[in-house]
Amino acid sequence: MTHRFPAIWSIRNSIAATAVGALAVASPACASNYVVIHDFTGGKDGATPGYTLTPDGDGRFLGATHDGGKGYGTIFELKQKNGSWKVAPVYDFDDTQGQPGWGVVRSKRRLYVNAGYASVLGGPCGSALQLQKSEGAPGAKWTATLMRTYVKSEDGCPTGNLLVDKNGNVFGVTQDGSANGWGSVFELSPSGSGWTETILHTFTGGGDGGAPYSELIGDDSGNLYGTSTACASGCWGTVFELSPSGSGYDFKTLYAFTGGADGGQPTAGLLMDKEGNLYGAAESAGPSGGGVVFKLTPSGSSWSYSVLASLSGTGGPVAALTMDKVGNLYGTSFFDGADGFGSVFELRHTAKGWKYESLHDFTGGPDGGYPGGGVVLDRDGGLYGTTVLGGANGLGVVYRITP
Repeated sequence: MTHRFPAIWSIRNSIAATAVGALAVASPACASNYVVIHDFTGGKDGATPGYTLTPDGDGRFLGATHDGGKGYGTIFELKQKNGSWKVAPVYDFDDTQGQPGWGVVRSKRRLYVNAGYASVLGGPCGSALQLQKSEGAPGAKWTATLMRTYVKSEDGCPTGNLLVDKNGNVFGVTQDGSANGWGSVFELSPSGSGWTETILHTFTGGGDGGAPYSELIGDDSGNLYGTSTACASGCWGTVFELSPSGSGYDFKTLYAFTGGADGGQPTAGLLMDKEGNLYGAAESAGPSGGGVVFKLTPSGSSWSYSVLASLSGTGGPVAALTMDKVGNLYGTSFFDGADGFGSVFELRHTAKGWKYESLHDFTGGPDGGYPGGGVVLDRDGGLYGTTVLGGANGLGVVYRITP
């Protein structure tokens, strides 16, 4: 089994030297209100930010870099001070913990993050960490607790962000490994002074799909939703649901992609609106070859699938979409855009349907290139995101697009 889109950091060096001749959806010129607010240096601030930022209140954001810091990546805080944006390191990873390749999740004054490292055969390939800041004295440091060392032959290797429920249980997915080699869905539960792992589902590569890349989301009833990117044969990935049932969870495939007009390889995670509809994106296939943005609407005991937008190119969204308060969608494409270095786009909900607009096409130069994560909104409607490469030092940027 080979998944076309491995973890962002593992392809950083190869994509830097690759000419990606992708074409974007025909669109207006790039937004003039795009600005780089931080160029990563590879020093204390880190380098190669590979995933979506996390809002942290009062206009602050948290993120992770795969490189820099003390050599193994960082967690950083982004905030405004005296009218300028500053990146301050929060935590430096060491060589025993792996390197963060996704983002960071905050819940009840704690941070949660996945870190990965090279697997030796079926052995360890990453770690799940909980970080907590010591209370009291100003300047107290964050300390890490190891929740789980991932073992490829047991649970698989980590991918995507972690999900934390109201009881402090942590859920996640692995992209490969586990019993069938197609990854798993797992739960980490606090147990005394440690954590207990429960495998909720082991993917088979059949009708359930396999190789999930992005994080899970949950609803108020405790149901979990996610995407898988591939199958052994007959489908191009799935959208799935895990529902609490007795002492375990029941797995259900909500939709299986065909690789035709419906798209294929739903690498990006999901978004749920207030009505319980699911929104997502497939990074390939579709009518124009660059993937699709889709919607799944609950209908009795089943779900109705519809395509909201067809994208052109060769590599579309790999991170979850963002929705604003009036229902417009925002996302990023990793490889596509006018120059082949990715783009930020908006899908505006109008009376005549969904209207696509490119907000910025990355050039791979000072503006950055290859947005590995999606975008997040501030209270004024500004969009914030990161790129893996580009910027003043070639090590990635944080950008902002204002309305």
